[in-house]
Amino acid sequence: MHAHELLSRIAHLSLEHGRARFALTAAVLAGLVVLLAVTRSDRPRVVGAAAVAVPVTAVIGGVVWAAYRPLPNQIPLTGYAWIWLAVGVLVLAVALLLRKPGVRRAGVIGVAAAVVAAAAVGQVNAEVGVFPTAGSLVGHRPPASVQPVSFGDVSGFEDAVESGTPMDSAWTRPVRTPGSGVVTEVEIPGTESGFAARPAVLYLPPAYLTSPRAVLPVLVMIAGQPGRPQDWFSSGRLGSTVDAYAARHDGLAPVVVVVDALGSQDANPLCLDSALGNAATYVAHDVPAWIETSLQVSHDPAQWAIGGFSYGGTCSIQLAVNYPQIFPTFLDFLGQDEPSLGDHAGTVAATFGGDERAFAAVNPADVLKTRQFPELTGVFVAGAADDEYRPQQQRMFAAARAAGLNVRYYELPGGHEGATWSAALESEMDWTGRRLGLTS
Repeated sequence: MHAHELLSRIAHLSLEHGRARFALTAAVLAGLVVLLAVTRSDRPRVVGAAAVAVPVTAVIGGVVWAAYRPLPNQIPLTGYAWIWLAVGVLVLAVALLLRKPGVRRAGVIGVAAAVVAAAAVGQVNAEVGVFPTAGSLVGHRPPASVQPVSFGDVSGFEDAVESGTPMDSAWTRPVRTPGSGVVTEVEIPGTESGFAARPAVLYLPPAYLTSPRAVLPVLVMIAGQPGRPQDWFSSGRLGSTVDAYAARHDGLAPVVVVVDALGSQDANPLCLDSALGNAATYVAHDVPAWIETSLQVSHDPAQWAIGGFSYGGTCSIQLAVNYPQIFPTFLDFLGQDEPSLGDHAGTVAATFGGDERAFAAVNPADVLKTRQFPELTGVFVAGAADDEYRPQQQRMFAAARAAGLNVRYYELPGGHEGATWSAALESEMDWTGRRLGLTS
């Protein structure tokens, strides 16, 4: 085995589970056996050291509480027992060495006490997870990755929560916070709409997975057509992008719910309530209702946003304009200037039986001509090489600005492709965090 491979294996050794916990316990017992053998005639000092360790441990507990208040104590009771033991053996070692100095005796007592104290501290670390691997002791932490989990494995509603606006002003990251978020799939029923959606994909950030839990904002996302929610996590790199944001902000990030607004890979209900299905009601009513009853998140509309790419981008401006009280913030990446099946007349015929008034009542470009929306804020992003969708984004930006929306428009290198919309999400994460009240 090469030296590099050996060092890599050592660096990845767990300090939290299995053999590590067994080795730490064995080290504690071995050290205690040696100390007890040395202190057979010094029982009063053993009792005294144990007594002195009590107030010292209490002080340590007070420091932990002060550092992480108003959160509950971050070290379990068993952790304080280990701290008491570490403090006690160190006090005992000092007392013994002061009473009977001697090089050999000092060496035995010092090594035994150091082993017990270090192993006890290791047990505390195993409970709070500050250093998960041997490599992390010297700064070589394994890269965080977004893990897929079953929704049933995610803890339900927590009694202890933290909230605030901005959230980062009220949040103190708990000691035992996961290094990354998780991704899970859920069925969101079309209770009101009757829309038969495929499973949604959720990203839950580290601050959602802790106790206490941060009350986080919500970002509802929609993929393109043809497509599926998972596209946001493959070509869109949503998981790694939002996880990187969370890593920069003590685990804080939006809870992201990527919903199916198609029904099948090739379907195209245009995010409307029409003859093609009630996709609008599904996303604007059924999805929020499920989120608010199934996830412990903010219910403040100011902390909700909708976004998407291509078809999903078109959906985002549609739903923001038609449901501003639900989605006052939108991210339109590479969208169209109206929902379309290819041509205007064919679209109106397929959706509303040729009724232009019914189509205009929900088409965002038409709605923006008749109403002002100063409460809406959003961004339009286009690919500089996207000759088909870029002009449409420019038209929608002009219409939105004329209707009083607080909007921005810019272009990124690339065409109508994953590299462009994934770059758009990465570019907009900081703005989204500020807009949704995560950061100041």
